[in-house]
Amino acid sequence: MNEKLMQAVAYFTRETRIMDGMAAVCFRQGRRAEARDGRDISGRTVFDLASVTKLFTGLTLMRLRDRGALDPLRRVSDYCPAFTGLRSVTVEQLMGFQRRIETPQRIDAQPDPDAAECCLLAARDAGPTGQRAYSDIPAMVLGYVIEAAAGEPLYACVKRWVLEPAGMTETWARVPESRLADCLVYGPEYRIEGEKWIRRPAPPRGVPHDPKAAILQGDTGRLCGHAGLFSTLDDLEKLAGALLAGRILPPESLACMAVNRTGRQRPDGGYTQYLGYQCYLKHPDQYFSEIPAAMGPGAFGIGGFTGNHFSVDPRGGRYTIFLGNRVRDRLTVLLPPAGKRLTDYGLSPEGLGEIRWTDGSRHPSSVQYVHQKDAHFHAAAEEALAEAGPEGAKT
Repeated sequence: MNEKLMQAVAYFTRETRIMDGMAAVCFRQGRRAEARDGRDISGRTVFDLASVTKLFTGLTLMRLRDRGALDPLRRVSDYCPAFTGLRSVTVEQLMGFQRRIETPQRIDAQPDPDAAECCLLAARDAGPTGQRAYSDIPAMVLGYVIEAAAGEPLYACVKRWVLEPAGMTETWARVPESRLADCLVYGPEYRIEGEKWIRRPAPPRGVPHDPKAAILQGDTGRLCGHAGLFSTLDDLEKLAGALLAGRILPPESLACMAVNRTGRQRPDGGYTQYLGYQCYLKHPDQYFSEIPAAMGPGAFGIGGFTGNHFSVDPRGGRYTIFLGNRVRDRLTVLLPPAGKRLTDYGLSPEGLGEIRWTDGSRHPSSVQYVHQKDAHFHAAAEEALAEAGPEGAKT
């Protein structure tokens, strides 16, 4: 364990209690640091990757593109005619979050998997994306595109084109029975959405926390494109090492993934989100960036709602990964009604503190945790690497 990195992890697990548990590793040009802390965290812990799954979808799309099995300039309906509402949308536009895709109803409000799939197949093009381009629906559709282009299930494609080249043996869409006990428990979860106070029970171990993936995928192993993978810190580090070594994609393809497709300055001086192919890029305003400030041009990454972060800088030879649990027994979402602020609920302006629930119980807040990463993790990771001895990337 690296002491400096351990201090950063403890800020999340002990000082603020944003995370129930957390494991982290960072690497820069031969120097490596690792730390972990919290409930149920060990070298065998299996984490719900949540939206980090989108990166695997993006990498698989690029592998198929490079092999000539998929043409991003073709329309989605060329591969999947059932998506009649997307006849004017290209695969590339979905890869780069450039079109706003809507479904007639909420997918996670459907009564069963068949109804949820029908709802997704009824998705339609709602025009160019605006200030917030990031969305789950494009990745969900792209999962079907991959299956049509490759002629096999999405998880089989991910395994063939990403997991096996990276040497990842502990990443699954369906966690083996023997490893279910190693899966973190993601609940109960507490949310305040306007006037609604919502307590969500924990999903069964091995079922995605994401409600759309939970209804479509469950524990069947039928991977969704936007969420649904489970993995270990060791396996995620193997992925990062494989990306740096060029075993997943050549440098020019990684650079293509990391081209800004959505970011621009708005008339009011602010910026829209900066997104590449199923990944985040560096943002002009670091407060809104998923990528550590110390990473350079060409860096890309993604986060996951359950408490995860993955970023890699191919040119700089570096990566930063942490996997955590910000859901269990925590307030994860607070959307105050008009006229109220976070401080009206006893939290700090940054969303830190505890919430008193309707039954009198108290729960730590992980609201806006994403904005704590730069000051309390990424900066410490840089200091940890400066002190760390030389060690090779996990390959």
